[in-house]
Amino acid sequence: MNSDLIVRLPNHLGDACMSLPALELLAARGRNLLLAGGPWAADLFAGHPWPVLKLPKERAERVALLRARCAPGAPALLLTNSFGSALELRLARLRPAGYRTDGRRLLLARSFPVPARWRDSAAPMHMVEYYHQLAHAFAGGEAPAVPRELSLRLAPAAVERAQRSLGEAGIDGEYVMLCPVAVGLHKGKVKAWDGFGALCAELIGTGIRVAACPGPGERDAVRAVVPGATLLPETDVGTFAALLAGSRLVVANDSGSAHVAAAVGAPLVTLFGVTDARRTGPWSTRAVRVGGADGWPGFDEVMSAVRRQLAASRLQGRQ
Repeated sequence: MNSDLIVRLPNHLGDACMSLPALELLAARGRNLLLAGGPWAADLFAGHPWPVLKLPKERAERVALLRARCAPGAPALLLTNSFGSALELRLARLRPAGYRTDGRRLLLARSFPVPARWRDSAAPMHMVEYYHQLAHAFAGGEAPAVPRELSLRLAPAAVERAQRSLGEAGIDGEYVMLCPVAVGLHKGKVKAWDGFGALCAELIGTGIRVAACPGPGERDAVRAVVPGATLLPETDVGTFAALLAGSRLVVANDSGSAHVAAAVGAPLVTLFGVTDARRTGPWSTRAVRVGGADGWPGFDEVMSAVRRQLAASRLQGRQ
């Protein structure tokens, strides 16, 4: 498989969503994109015209796949920052370009300085802008404005699977989607708000149908946190995106789920307690951010934001 430009996607789901404006900029500049990323990337971008290489877990296998599927000397753009990802593309006989990070400058056929704004702690650069700036530096031309919304396209098959999943769960009307789990730690701190159980009970008490869609291996944890929610079966990322897009409101931690919700334009409340919303907050005008890097919000603050978003979504539905 030959392509005009191989793009090495970020390793995490949320970052891949935040790279959408960068990918669209490259495509708009006439590049035929071949994306290379995690096994979930093909489902995430199934609604877009870009083919996706599913990279294996082992480095040697990744290099072998890239060698087999990409023409020697083909240009490649790294949306990752690591030395290892640059090395892999070099070993695959490609010509990688990317930011000068992690001591990898000599591995890059084209290297670009990290934007000065990225180091500005007073007004930090958002990840969407970080990726978009790299795409612009690579493609050249006039500097376009960064879109204010992400635009993840849903594959029709994913929408059909989402509708079938809801129907089998007995959900035939409006629902609120809760995403209470956030995998891993941030600087040694838990990334999940501890009030989802009370929030779920409050919403159900007002007659609102609450749903949750656990990720791989998360079903028991989600059931324990929101026992009153309707648990949907584990599914692929594309179907999950369609489920979020169809919801009246999504409430999530600062996690991949929040960024997928932002990417499909779902009304959203994102909760922060240990991460910086200015760098990694959902890139969406329909999102409300509650809390911050210095501590989690209280229940009343979250509930107030949820009520406002529910009212706003109801109003939009009537227009």
